[in-house]
Amino acid sequence: MMSTPSSSAPTGTVLVLGARGRFGLAAVQAFARDGWRVLAQMRPGAQAPTMAGVQWLAQAVHDVDALVARARQAGGATVVVHALNPKQYTRPAWECENGPLLQAGMAVAQALGATLMLPGNVYNFGQDMPGVLLEGASYRPTTAMGRIRSEMESRLEAATQRGGLRAVIVRAGNFYGQGQGTWLDRAMLTGIRRGKLVFPGPMDVATPWAYLPDLAQTFVAVARVRHSMPAFEELHFSGHTLTGHDWVGALQPLARGQGWLRENEALRVVGMPWLPIRALGTVMPTLGALAALRYLWNQPHRLDNRGLRALIGGEPHTPWPLALQRTLQGLDLLPQDAATATWPAPARA
Repeated sequence: MMSTPSSSAPTGTVLVLGARGRFGLAAVQAFARDGWRVLAQMRPGAQAPTMAGVQWLAQAVHDVDALVARARQAGGATVVVHALNPKQYTRPAWECENGPLLQAGMAVAQALGATLMLPGNVYNFGQDMPGVLLEGASYRPTTAMGRIRSEMESRLEAATQRGGLRAVIVRAGNFYGQGQGTWLDRAMLTGIRRGKLVFPGPMDVATPWAYLPDLAQTFVAVARVRHSMPAFEELHFSGHTLTGHDWVGALQPLARGQGWLRENEALRVVGMPWLPIRALGTVMPTLGALAALRYLWNQPHRLDNRGLRALIGGEPHTPWPLALQRTLQGLDLLPQDAATATWPAPARA
């Protein structure tokens, strides 16, 4: 089950930027459960859910002075979680929006005297990345998005070296859980009710997956010990390392139980139509961005989290069958009262 820090450890106030996004909302929930006072930034006009211990700030993030003023009026913050993302998953959006979003987050954190926490990804390491990604490994991006992420993180590190800002990056693999908008609902499970799994790469290649409630709880645990870290820290969240066979082993009995497959019928696995996706990517930027990252499905890799474990004493971890069950319930693919199935454990890289 997912571990939680001791309730006796000190908490504080956290400002979550982009609090209505998938990871942002997971962070809001995790910090609030842990007893933190949460300031949750969202765009003006967005609807704020009612959550105990959470104060919503409908304020554009680029208006740094106004956002800082509102945060100070609410008592300030000691931690800022940067959960902001461009509106579209395209190279132009990343090039135009990621830099200003990070700059705004850095300015807010520095003005508040807070530690900035940023979720990272594996794009930085490029097509020639090793099978085991160590904390602090050199960046060798081979895609536009990888170069953008590398530049963002280098800029963040440089700002901490100049003084006046503390920051930590927690790097993770593919997000899942916490609603729609991931590889699962947009590609892999689109045909699951017809007994079909779409898998983007070779079935025996293991890649890292981050269950968002676990990743958010990791941010909480790291935030608790932020004063024991250097001004800039880079940590890795291992999550679940899964192959295509792991997905089939988990989903096949579920599909049978839901009546999507007959008792002895096997789940049908099909690949992603990468050639048409690449061709359409010349006119549809979102598809072009996905095609550029195809290598992530072909290259086995995992995130080594020894630094994270040494810092917080262990990585928050929900067993994969339970994490997958909750994810599918959140996608309305499984009844809320479904019992946890006994599925094979995923292979470990």
